[in-house]
Amino acid sequence: MPNAISQVEKFGVREVALDLEAILEGLDPDQQEVVKSIRGPVCVIAGAGTGKTRVVTHRIAYAVGSGITDASHTLALTFTARAAGEMRARLRALGIPNASARTFHSAALKQLMYFWPYSLGGSFPSLLTMKSGFIGEAIGRADVPLAPQAAVLRDIAGEIEWAKSLEIPPDEYVESALGAARTIRLPNNKANKAALEDVSKVYQAYETLKRQERTIDFEDVLLLTVGMLEEDRDVRDRIRDQFRYFTVDEYQDVSPLQQRLLNLWLGNRDDLCVVGDAAQTIYSFAGASSSYLLTFPKRFPEAKVIRLTRGYRSTPEIITSANAVLRQGNLHNESGFELSSVNEHGVAPATHGYENSDSEVASVVDRIEALVAASKSFGDLNDVDLSGHLEIAILARTNAQLTPFEQELRRRKIATQIKSSERFFERVDVRDAMRVIRSASVLPTEGGDWYSDLSSVLRPFGEADYVHAFLRLGRELRNNGAASLRTFLRELEDRAEQNNPPTLPGVMLATLHSAKGLEWDHVFLVGVSEGFLPMGSDINEERRLFYVGLTRAKSQVHLSYSGTPSPFLQVL
Repeated sequence: MPNAISQVEKFGVREVALDLEAILEGLDPDQQEVVKSIRGPVCVIAGAGTGKTRVVTHRIAYAVGSGITDASHTLALTFTARAAGEMRARLRALGIPNASARTFHSAALKQLMYFWPYSLGGSFPSLLTMKSGFIGEAIGRADVPLAPQAAVLRDIAGEIEWAKSLEIPPDEYVESALGAARTIRLPNNKANKAALEDVSKVYQAYETLKRQERTIDFEDVLLLTVGMLEEDRDVRDRIRDQFRYFTVDEYQDVSPLQQRLLNLWLGNRDDLCVVGDAAQTIYSFAGASSSYLLTFPKRFPEAKVIRLTRGYRSTPEIITSANAVLRQGNLHNESGFELSSVNEHGVAPATHGYENSDSEVASVVDRIEALVAASKSFGDLNDVDLSGHLEIAILARTNAQLTPFEQELRRRKIATQIKSSERFFERVDVRDAMRVIRSASVLPTEGGDWYSDLSSVLRPFGEADYVHAFLRLGRELRNNGAASLRTFLRELEDRAEQNNPPTLPGVMLATLHSAKGLEWDHVFLVGVSEGFLPMGSDINEERRLFYVGLTRAKSQVHLSYSGTPSPFLQVL
C-alpha cells in the first residue's frame, strides 16, 4: 500500500496528515464501501480470509483522517491479545499510534484498575490468571469424589467460565446447565445431573475461596466493570467521554456479559461498527452467541449492512470444499452468502485414511518432512533471509491428538512450535536480544535502511528461533511502511506487554479452536474421525469448527483419519 502518512507543519508543530485516497488503494469495492462508511451503525458480514482486519483498521484511519473522530476517542475490541496486537500494529503503520485496540477483558481491566480507588475504594484485589490451583483447592473444600487431575480442572474451569459469562450463580448452575443441554464427564462416572451437581459445589467453593483470598478472575473483571458502570454515573460519564467511536471484531463470539458491557460503553450512541461471520461461531460452549450479530439490523434498523465475500487467503479448491461443508448442514444461510476465491487454482484437499493412529502419524510427518526439505524452510533454522519460508500447521480437535505428532516431529529433528501460553518475552535470550535492539534504535540509520541494522545487531545471536521471528516481523513492518528501528522496538514492547509473541519458525501444532484467526500455507487436519470430529452434541458447532480448520489454509489442506472417517468428509 502506498504511504498513507505525510508530515505537515501547522503553527510550527509537525503533525501527521492522512492521505484518504492512499488508505483506499488496494481495496476491492466492497472493502472500500466499509472503509467509507465511517458513521455508525455498521454491520460487516466478513467471510474467512476476506481481509476484515485490514478493512477494520483502514476504516478507523479513514474516520480519523476525515475528522469524524479523534484517534484517542476510538476503541477497537476483539477477543485475543494476538488479534488486538495485530490491529495496533496496522493502525500504527497507517499513522494512528494512539488508538486503543484491546480485548474486552483488557479494556475492562484497565478501566477497573484506574477507577477502583474512586468508585469501589481500597486497593485493587489480586488477579487470578490461572484457575487450576484455586479449583483444585475448591474440590477438596467441596468434598466431592474427584482427584484434581489436569483434565478435571480444565473441564470444571470451562463450566465456571460458561456460567459466569451468562451471569449464572452457583445455586442456579445445575438447572441452567440442564436447560442448555450441557454435559460433563467426570472420572467418578456419575450420571450427568449428578456430575453437574458436583461442579456446582466446586463452583460455590471456588467463589468462596476467592472472596477469602481477596482475588478476582477474568470473568469477575467484566462483572465488576459492569457493576461499576451501572452504579457510578460519574465513572460511566467519564468513560463515555473517553471512548466515542467503537469497533468490535469477531462479533459472532460476543457473550451476553460482554454485550452488556458494550451497551454500557456505548450508551445511547450509535457510532458502532461490528464485524463477524456466523459461520465461524465456534465458542457457543463458552457462552458466545452469534445472535447479536444476526439481529444487529433489528436492534439498529438504520444500520448499514455490508458483506465481504471475496476470499483472499485460500485457493478456489479450498473455498469450494469449505462451502460444501456449510451446505451439508444448511449453515450457509446464516451468513447469507458463500465465499468465492480470487486466487489462482491450486490442489484440491486430499483425504487419507489409515487403519490406526500410528500409521496416520508416520504418514503425515513423512509428507511434512518432504515439504520442509523441498522448501528448506526451517528444518535446521537456516533460512536466515526468510525468502523461502513455508508455513505448516497440524490442527486437531483436541490437544491429546497432537502429542504423538509432536513427538514424531521432534524425533526427526523438525522444528515445532506449540500454540500455548508460554511467556516468550520472559526468556532470558529474548530479553537480551531486545536490549541490544533498544540500544541500536537510538542511533540514526544511514540511508534509512533500518532492517539491515536489525539484521546486523541480531547476527551475533545466531540462528535461534527468536532471531527468525524478529527478522520476519521486521520484514512485515518494513513492507507496511514502518520508518525506523525505533518503530520496530515499539512493536516488540507492545507485544511483550500483551504476551503476543511474533511467529516462530517450525511446524505449528494447535487445536482447531486455538487456530481461529490464523493462517498457514499447508494445513494438516488430522484425526478427522468419527468420535473426534464431531465431538459432542452440537453437530452444527462442530461443523463450523471443521469449516474454520479448512479455511486456515492458503495453498493446500491435507485431511487424514484413522478408523472410521468423520461424516463431514462425505461432501469432499
